[in-house]
Amino acid sequence: MRVLARVDAALLNQTGYLFQWSPICLAVGIGLYFSLRFEPEWQVYACLLLGITLLVWVGRTRRTGWAALATGGALIASGFILAGARAHSVAEPVLSWRYYGPIEGRVVAMDRSASDALRVTLDRVRIGDVPADRRPQRVRLSLHGGPVSVAPGQRIMTTGHLSPPQGPVEPGGFDFRRHAWFQGLGAVGYTRVPVMTIAPATDATEGVRVTAWRMAISERVRAILPGEVGGFAAAVTTGDRSGMGQETLKSLRASNLAHLLAISGLHMGLLTGFVFLVFRLGLSAIPSVALRLPVRKLAAVCALIAAVIYLLLSGGNVATERAFVMASVMLGAVLIDRRAISLRAVAVAALIVLILRPETLLSPGFQMSFAATTALVAVFGRLRDYGPMPGPKWLKPVTGLLLSSAIAGLATAPIGAAHFNTMSHYGLLANMLSVPVMGTIVVPAAFVAALLTPFGLEAVALNVMGLGLEWILIVSDKVSNLDGAQGYVVSPPHYVLPMFALGALWLALWQGRAKWIGIIPVASAFMLWGQGQRPEVLIADSGGLVGVMTEHGRALSKEKGSGFIATVWLENDGDGEDQKEAASRWPDAENAVQRFDWQGKEVIHITGKRAVQGFEECQSNQIVVSAVELNLNGDCGLFDPNRLKETGSLAFSKGRITTSREVIGHRLWSPAIAENRNLKRDQ
Repeated sequence: MRVLARVDAALLNQTGYLFQWSPICLAVGIGLYFSLRFEPEWQVYACLLLGITLLVWVGRTRRTGWAALATGGALIASGFILAGARAHSVAEPVLSWRYYGPIEGRVVAMDRSASDALRVTLDRVRIGDVPADRRPQRVRLSLHGGPVSVAPGQRIMTTGHLSPPQGPVEPGGFDFRRHAWFQGLGAVGYTRVPVMTIAPATDATEGVRVTAWRMAISERVRAILPGEVGGFAAAVTTGDRSGMGQETLKSLRASNLAHLLAISGLHMGLLTGFVFLVFRLGLSAIPSVALRLPVRKLAAVCALIAAVIYLLLSGGNVATERAFVMASVMLGAVLIDRRAISLRAVAVAALIVLILRPETLLSPGFQMSFAATTALVAVFGRLRDYGPMPGPKWLKPVTGLLLSSAIAGLATAPIGAAHFNTMSHYGLLANMLSVPVMGTIVVPAAFVAALLTPFGLEAVALNVMGLGLEWILIVSDKVSNLDGAQGYVVSPPHYVLPMFALGALWLALWQGRAKWIGIIPVASAFMLWGQGQRPEVLIADSGGLVGVMTEHGRALSKEKGSGFIATVWLENDGDGEDQKEAASRWPDAENAVQRFDWQGKEVIHITGKRAVQGFEECQSNQIVVSAVELNLNGDCGLFDPNRLKETGSLAFSKGRITTSREVIGHRLWSPAIAENRNLKRDQ
């Protein structure tokens, strides 16, 4: 009882600060839903709803401390229900087999693939004689058939390959199949033949008018600013990255400037801040307005309108929606005479984003943006309590910028390293040289260009914008080519990032000396990260690639083919080498039948149909991996396409074989459930 009394007293001492924990409780429930290896039945949701009702009643009838615990439990249960409801609400047919044949659909989005090919997303899809109830609603297609001109709203037709969205390239890795489920993508593929337009955009622009408008603006921007600068300008104004090459993107990532491409919190904050400042100063300069009207609130309304226009202009992707919500909450606080920048405002923004799109909790963009915002608001709030920063007045903006970059960098570095396995050693330098230019030249020039467009004078402002973007590209090129500019980090175990996040949030949000308890999970997360072990053997779900850990790094069985899988494996190992170099580590790289020993067993990887024809028998102490179907005599462990379709990718570690299917379980986006859903439709 004494312990319970202390808990109650501790929660009472947090009165006034507990709301900031609301999105964290909601996120815990969402995380629990996605961590399951089975899809909950309706009875689970019914029990959770009953539990929420009971907890709300307890919260209304008990003291503040216990009421806070009851509310937290209700929020956790609500997060679980929200995630489940969202997953069921986006359910669409998923292709369950490999398809080759005619593909027809309407272009609704355009970008570029990792191979720098133009990639289109199609809706209103028709593929061969596949019935409508088994046909994906959306597919994504890379166009490798030579120069092509497509526009949003056009209905196109081609002949190509489609396949179901790929699962994790290794057990426990990023699940693109789950990501595609929430994106509404039922198939992905490519074509190597020309694309034909069968209906022009003018005849079918319903639902994609904004996208067509965005693409028209992008073309105009690139016409005025040719080359990579124009592609960069289009990316930061409309979110269209199709004009940027892979080398430029690689340079921006290596210098930690890739966040300048995504229309997210930085861009939305700079734009709304600039518009707010311009209108506040402009209206204040008119005495009759300044004396009669609330200038600050009028400026906030103008900034909010600018944010809405920018949201539409950028295509309304998840990152931009998240930034818009954060900006709207802060501007709304101005309208109701509350502090615009506070942890409460950040909490409200996080709640709105998680309620609308619970799946964003798993995305690095959500995690990094809210980590940076929370850290900045918490640290500067504490500094504000100690009075103004020391030093001359002219030096304070520079000090603030340095401190902001350092705080945001420290808060997001572990998250970025965990997701992308890289760390930019000179990222702070690159951001110090680039972010001020983005805020003082690029964003204001873009706003002025928008105002001048009706008069046909946008080229004047766009050329100024181009000068700023050219400087940023020069910085990224110079910094990315410095010796040791980019480091590589091993992927952490799955529990490390949640542990780090909870510890860091405890440090930022808890009031009183007990906040220092948060150091324990943060330090433990880094210790566990350093002790994490990578799998000794990895096998691709196609059977076409095998990777074995050696004293020199992972050796790959092929120097070409399965390039995406090879890249991800090496990145997760914290290995900066490419596939060709990793393949040279294999002792018999030229042989069609690769052999190596693992835990007293011989693992055999067979590539090519000729090698398969000469391999007919195996032994019990062998594990055979093949990209071609095999019928073998013997009782060995066989992993050919038929078996790998059931297991997914494989990892051998500490004498145990783990499959992707085992880690994922049976979820809505799992192939088995998707196939069963299609069969029920047929019946």
